[in-house]
Amino acid sequence: MTVPLDHTLVAQYLTEHPNFFEEHAELLGEIKLASPLTGRAVSLQERQMEVMRDKYKALELRMSNLMRLASENEAIANKFHRWTKVLLEAEDVGSMPHAVVSGLKSSFDVPQATLRIWDTAPDYLGEWFVNGVSEDARIFANSLMAPYCGTNKDFEAVRWLEDATGITSTVIIPLRKPGNKNAFGLLILGSSDPARFTSLMATDFLVHIGETTSTALAWLLA
Repeated sequence: MTVPLDHTLVAQYLTEHPNFFEEHAELLGEIKLASPLTGRAVSLQERQMEVMRDKYKALELRMSNLMRLASENEAIANKFHRWTKVLLEAEDVGSMPHAVVSGLKSSFDVPQATLRIWDTAPDYLGEWFVNGVSEDARIFANSLMAPYCGTNKDFEAVRWLEDATGITSTVIIPLRKPGNKNAFGLLILGSSDPARFTSLMATDFLVHIGETTSTALAWLLA
């Protein structure tokens, strides 16, 4: 009576004897395996080639994704550089809010952008960037621990945009001094394209924009 071989023992034997197929090369062509790609029986050599091709395709796809991400990150870095250059070219502290907004629109191709800050020095009372901020808006700003990116839910801050009609997606970034829990302002970006700003977008870069804007505008505070 023939005792069936244990698959684990066979695999262990082949692992412990890597020269087995060198000593029995004729088996490479005789052993037939079912191919998951074609469904037909193929030799061990052919199956090995299929496995290698699959691994190569997976590596190729991964490399392509890495190259795409690198290209996207480079493009974002260049835009951020252009924007910070605009901020550095601002003539004085009072013109900084306009530089922040116009720079974002031109450097990042943002359709609409604006900002509001509060608790400013008396010299800036009546300026466009301090008007129309309700207590609710301040409470909302304090509640934002990270930038909001997604659907416009009729936010008061979005209504500060020059033409808020039709804005379907938005970014709302709280402005804070380092280590301060309370916000001193909000930066708002808006688009009529619902896919421009979505909840699936990473917000790391938006955090950097918020930190840079906060630093640039902190000089306006009382």
